[in-house]
Amino acid sequence: MARITTITALAALYRTDQIDFHLRKGLDNGLTKDELVEAITHLAFYAGWPAAMTAMKTLKTIVEQAEGDTG
Repeated sequence: MARITTITALAALYRTDQIDFHLRKGLDNGLTKDELVEAITHLAFYAGWPAAMTAMKTLKTIVEQAEGDTG
């Protein structure tokens, strides 16, 4: 729970330099891609779509890299 709170706070504050690390750790700690997508999408209504879409793009890159490493 703490990790997802950190991720959404970083996304809302547009802390692009830190969100990559926390998204990766969230996935490592058992959060699913779908859970992160849901949290970021929900955040968009409160923090704005530009901040949310930046976080979503970062998550997409991370997931694509992970799938490339295992596929």
